[in-house]
Amino acid sequence: MMKPLFIGLASASMGLLIDQATKFVVVENASSLVTGIKVLPVFDLVFLRNDGVSFGMLGGVPWWGLTVLALIICAFLAFLLFRSDNRVEAVAFGAIIGGALGNVVDRFRFQAVTDFLSFHIGDLYWPAFNLADVFVVCGVAVLLLEPLTTSRRSQA
Repeated sequence: MMKPLFIGLASASMGLLIDQATKFVVVENASSLVTGIKVLPVFDLVFLRNDGVSFGMLGGVPWWGLTVLALIICAFLAFLLFRSDNRVEAVAFGAIIGGALGNVVDRFRFQAVTDFLSFHIGDLYWPAFNLADVFVVCGVAVLLLEPLTTSRRSQA
C-alpha cells in the first residue's frame, strides 16, 4: 500500500503538471481566445491574466508579494502533508499545493495568473479561473468533508 506522503507528492506533481500543460495550450492560442470561444451556452474558453487572487481580489498588490504568500502557505501545507497518515488528506494537501504552485509559476513567468475557464448564465459571468484554482478548491473541499465521511463510517 502506498504511503500518504508519496500519494500527496504525486497529487501535487499531477496538479502542477496538468495546470501548466493546460495554461501552455491557452497561452499558445491566446490570440484565438482573447474574444472567447463558446463551448457550451454557459461556458466559454477565454484568455485573461489576473494579477490578483480569487475574483481579482488584491489586484495591484506586487506579484512577488502574492508569490511569497503562496509559497509560505505551500510550506505550511507541505509540513502538514509530511505529518499526515491519512491518504485522503494527503491527496487534498497535494492538490492544494500543486494548484498553488501552478499559479506561482505563472506569477514568476508573467507577473499574473493565466485564467481561461469562463462560466456564465446569459450576461451574468462568474470570474474566469484555471485548473490550478480547481485543484485548490477541490483540495479544500476534501479537507472540509473528509471528517464528515470518517465520522459516518465509524458510526456505521
